[in-house]
Amino acid sequence: MTRHNADFDSPQVRKTIIRLALPMIAAQFINLLYSIVDRMFIGHIPSVGQSALTGVGLCFPIIQIAYAFNHLWGFNGGAPLSSIERGRGNREEAGMIQGNAFVMLILTGLIMTAVSLLFTAPILRLFGASDGTIGYASEYLRIYSLGFTFSLVATGMNAFINSQGFSRTGMMTVVIGAALNFALDPLFIFVFGWGVSGAAAATCISQAVSAIWVFLFLISKKPLIRIERRHLALDGKRVGKVAVLGLSGFTMGATNSAVQIVCNRMAFMYGGDLLVGAMTVINSVREIFSTPIGGLTSASSPVMSYNYGAKRYDRVTKASNFAILVSAAFSLVFTLAVELFPHLFVGIFTPDASLAEVTVRAMRIYFCLFLFMSLQQVAQSTFVALGKAANAIFFSLFRKIIIVVPLTILFPLFMGADGVVAAEPVSNLVGGLASFITMKIVTGREFRAAGSAR
Repeated sequence: MTRHNADFDSPQVRKTIIRLALPMIAAQFINLLYSIVDRMFIGHIPSVGQSALTGVGLCFPIIQIAYAFNHLWGFNGGAPLSSIERGRGNREEAGMIQGNAFVMLILTGLIMTAVSLLFTAPILRLFGASDGTIGYASEYLRIYSLGFTFSLVATGMNAFINSQGFSRTGMMTVVIGAALNFALDPLFIFVFGWGVSGAAAATCISQAVSAIWVFLFLISKKPLIRIERRHLALDGKRVGKVAVLGLSGFTMGATNSAVQIVCNRMAFMYGGDLLVGAMTVINSVREIFSTPIGGLTSASSPVMSYNYGAKRYDRVTKASNFAILVSAAFSLVFTLAVELFPHLFVGIFTPDASLAEVTVRAMRIYFCLFLFMSLQQVAQSTFVALGKAANAIFFSLFRKIIIVVPLTILFPLFMGADGVVAAEPVSNLVGGLASFITMKIVTGREFRAAGSAR
């Protein structure tokens, strides 16, 4: 290991996680600016800001599907498997996994672009677009979809940079793109007068620059595992292993998309475009405060994977426990902030008084049990880091498909508009506790058995 990347062999597990987590959290916050800055500027476009913001929010499900593929081939699939192989000392296999993931990210991006361009209107109607918002949504999606391949490479392959301990380099990936996006957004939206199209164009250009940065680093001499030509030959068995492990993260992202579609349709049915706009703001706030937890779990995951491959199970437990403690403390502070000062968060995205009023009420319901969501995230991360795909996939489906979707449909029958958002805290409580308890039982049993066998 060089001084530029984290030492996964160090017995100081917490120190290693913190060293990785700080730049990762900063990077994810900056990465969040891609979409958050778009929404902030769009929401303040004179006269049409509220409708434009709602229209862009309708594009969330397909953007979430793109993020889901990042988890399939990168964060939850290829990167943990590559780390496990490095822990075992098998660097060639680690490189083959990384190269195959790179190819799959490119192919997936090209397919998503083609599908989005060919079926823009039907997709957005499915997502809940009305006659008043589909114009803005179509305008944004047609341009944004041109950058799917760049987005997948930049984000998905950045997971391999972070998993090798180069979290500062990973942070620079998103710093470069986000800074460019922040500069181009007001120029394209207001100065050039491109509106929603300008926001999408700024994002595409920024993602392309980030993707080039990632690629150049991974073919250089700096990383522990480089992208080399021989690693790019696809192997069905290897791709299948990555997909099986990554399926949990993909399922979580894809089910988020499914939930958003159902939520948008129910929101429009019980509250019209105003409630759909409120959900856009709520999802934006959730992304902001899920980011530190995501950064922490992203930092702890390669530490757990590497030490699991090296059969240092005590360090795996230390890493998981530390992630749980810190993420739970943070989510509790966030919940209190949202419940006490919701207007502060809503005001970031819209000056519209009617939209703000609806959003504040919905936000307090939506986030009241956010604490338990952090338990779900750490449990999912632990299952993925240890290669336990079946457990991770089950709990992804359990919380979203078995709990959230049915309750989002049923609750409004009795609670009206409040019922659209009430399903989320119930799923956080039940899903969070179930996945956390199961993770503790499964890992505890395995580690005790391994200790007895020595």
